[in-house]
Amino acid sequence: MFPSLAPGRVHRWGGAALVVARRADLDRFAARSPLLTPAERHVLDGLPARRRAEWATARVLAKELVARVTGERAGDVQILPRADGSPRLSVPGLRISLSHTAAHVAAATAPGPVGVDVCETSCAPAVLRAADHVLHPEERRIAGTDPERLAAAWALKEAAVKADRRGLSGEAPRRVRILGLAPPLLDGGRRALVRTAGTAAVALVLAPPTAGTR
Repeated sequence: MFPSLAPGRVHRWGGAALVVARRADLDRFAARSPLLTPAERHVLDGLPARRRAEWATARVLAKELVARVTGERAGDVQILPRADGSPRLSVPGLRISLSHTAAHVAAATAPGPVGVDVCETSCAPAVLRAADHVLHPEERRIAGTDPERLAAAWALKEAAVKADRRGLSGEAPRRVRILGLAPPLLDGGRRALVRTAGTAAVALVLAPPTAGTR
């Protein structure tokens, strides 16, 4: 239903840059990567063991993406968490967003508010269970029951609230309305892209410049 992305290739869209990779290709070395700065390694060491691989993999991929976009050395790029948990990029004039599943990891960067999310199609049953808390009735109709559409709807919501620097808890997802999936349409002046990567749906959302500033 949605066009596919080749793993590891940088996709440019609307002023943003996006890359998706298979975690199996990165997890083996990411936690030991020399690209991680001492400050990043300090954060990594403080995480539960079960989270360390995904945290390191997402940041190594993101640093390599930023290096390709800006010409900076990947090892000089730093991505540390803000107080609200969202990632802060050390490169002036750019923002960063990260996502990971058990099988994939994605990173996106843009000059303005940006959000990226990956959702495996195998998670469609979980999306249905959470639909009453995340999706409006009309959005549920748009998503239907097809696993790829359900994964895309979830990824769109998640990417949009990331661009706003909010989470899927509370009322935040209800403040974002999905108006369509093919092509993806969101309210509030947001621009959206949906692609597939292997077994997952990938959503990229660019929000208006006033979003994500809190």
